[in-house]
Amino acid sequence: MDFDFSDDQEQLRDAVRKWVDKGYTFERRRAAVAAGGFDRTAWGELAELGLTALTVPEAHDGMGQGAIDAMVVAEELGRGIVLEPIAQAFIASAVLSHFAPAAIQTAWLPRVASGEALVVLAQQERKARYRLNVCEAKSTQAQSGYAVTAIKSIVPAGDQADAFIVPAQLNGQIALFLVERTAAGVTTQGYVTQDGSRAAEVQLASAPATLITTDGLAALELAVDTGIAATCAEAVGVMDKTVAITVEYMNQRKQFGVFIASFQALRHRVADMKMQLELARSMSYYASLKLGAPAEERRRAMARAKVQLGQSMRFVGQQAVQLHGGIGVTDEYIVSHYFKKLTQLEVAFGDTLHHLGEVSSRMQDTAGVFA
Repeated sequence: MDFDFSDDQEQLRDAVRKWVDKGYTFERRRAAVAAGGFDRTAWGELAELGLTALTVPEAHDGMGQGAIDAMVVAEELGRGIVLEPIAQAFIASAVLSHFAPAAIQTAWLPRVASGEALVVLAQQERKARYRLNVCEAKSTQAQSGYAVTAIKSIVPAGDQADAFIVPAQLNGQIALFLVERTAAGVTTQGYVTQDGSRAAEVQLASAPATLITTDGLAALELAVDTGIAATCAEAVGVMDKTVAITVEYMNQRKQFGVFIASFQALRHRVADMKMQLELARSMSYYASLKLGAPAEERRRAMARAKVQLGQSMRFVGQQAVQLHGGIGVTDEYIVSHYFKKLTQLEVAFGDTLHHLGEVSSRMQDTAGVFA
């Protein structure tokens, strides 16, 4: 199997890295956090780079690129701990292009591609605990369409989004709906999360909705798996930069008159960090390569990848803080923000223990098939 990136993918990586290094400085990020955790101007710049259009089909003004290109972008944005949720553009593109009727695709995909519309997944409910088949949201059919009643938690940039992709019960099964944020019956309560990004509690009270698909669970699984692959790639970028910052600090910090990078025990710890980074990188590649696999195979791959990424994120983040000492947890120093980002990514789309259970249950199901 060829793991080399194409020339186009390398150029894409270089373009995103240059924007992160020059256009998304730590100072700009701090200002965005202070302003609420989402910068519409930065989102527009991502759109100008073509990143919101990356996976949108060409028929709807997108670039029609695949999962590996999305992985490259997410990894580079992770290096800069960019707050704006580019993964949501990938999720919206995947769900709408695979499951939505033509009219919805025509109405929304070009707007997603241009960055005009931020469409985010609003699936998490308090009682669900990452289980996609647990959904208390209700929908009813009316003469004018559908109405959805729901409470969704931790919706990325929920009070800034233009529309939500919402799972809700319809005739005893999960369906997926598109709900505009400005629709009647929609209320949002935004807040800044641990890593500085923005999320919201979203409440729908008989809000007008457009049906995307009645095959809601399959569509929701694709949405979450797309999000997991992007999260894994982003985490690799965060860890890569975290290791680099730690090594740079050790080459500058002196103790007992010598640089701490010369201490063999600390060098071994950095070597372990790099090993965890490479394990995570390989599983991130695995996750992105499996996005096009059949649903059951894809779901197993995402669970496996998230387990390894969760373990690596926790190890790299904790080691970085310990090797920095007290400065590693101060708000003024950059590594603390990378640590917070890793902590939050570990629980995104299901924490490590949840996915460990998923891996175990799916292995048992497979064993039963061959018993």
